[in-house]
Amino acid sequence: MSYCVDEGKDKIFFVTKEDQAAAGTPLQDPEDEEDGFGGAGGAVGPDGQIDWDCPCISGMLAPPCGDQFKAAFQCFVSSKEEEKGSDCIEEFKAMQECFAANPDEYGPDRGGDDASANASGADDDNAGAAASSASGSA
Repeated sequence: MSYCVDEGKDKIFFVTKEDQAAAGTPLQDPEDEEDGFGGAGGAVGPDGQIDWDCPCISGMLAPPCGDQFKAAFQCFVSSKEEEKGSDCIEEFKAMQECFAANPDEYGPDRGGDDASANASGADDDNAGAAASSASGSA
């Protein structure tokens, strides 16, 4: 039986092979090696080689922060630390600083941190509540 689960902003669909076949779209076998990366696709192959042409990352390679992204991603992929990427703090910091310096290109509407958006919204609500209570007590 196929079904859907809402997980916040995401919807996860669980589809049986029979329902998928009836829809006319074949299931992709994750072990299919046609894409050269064991069917997984993506930017990093099983040998650790980065496919910089992968559409999942190619848009990040453009200026103004493409070089910083590339350095951070390369460092993360090649990281041998137990906590992967923990040795790449400086690279990620440089990338983050570049993003912050270019808000027109990498603004908050481009998938910013939800936690910071919620925190600022909470501050606005608290400020409004404080203003209301101050005017009510006067």
